[in-house]
Amino acid sequence: MTVMPGMQLIFQIHVELAAALELGRTPYGERRIIDILGGTVDGPRLKGRILRGGADWQIVRGDGAIDVSARYTIDTDTGARILVSSEGLRHGPPNVLESLARGDKVDPSLYYFRTVMRFETSGPSVSWLNRILALARGQREARAVRLDVFEVL
Repeated sequence: MTVMPGMQLIFQIHVELAAALELGRTPYGERRIIDILGGTVDGPRLKGRILRGGADWQIVRGDGAIDVSARYTIDTDTGARILVSSEGLRHGPPNVLESLARGDKVDPSLYYFRTVMRFETSGPSVSWLNRILALARGQREARAVRLDVFEVL
């Protein structure tokens, strides 16, 4: 019998977002881009801030699920810079997704929001991030996202 790997919380992220830039329906689905304005990183293995300049490129699929693809940069308290690449999904009952779209506060247990994260850095103190995969559980807020980020052990 194979045992599933464990997970360990490495940090939590709070990302501040701009309003969505709606691009309309393409052959792949409803496209939108959401600029990342900044944010914070806090946890047992990493502390820092999210730099302005990243974005989340989303596709709302025909089945209502949202493919998320985000790239942004963390500036750690020690001065290291980390490129974050995050791919994931958000879906739930239509009424819950409508509430999220309006910016209502919604219990995150009512919808699914998960991402797979990879990191790239030249910082020696955080070089361990170059060699891991992480999973994040997300929560959408009116103009922000919160992520609990776990290293897959």
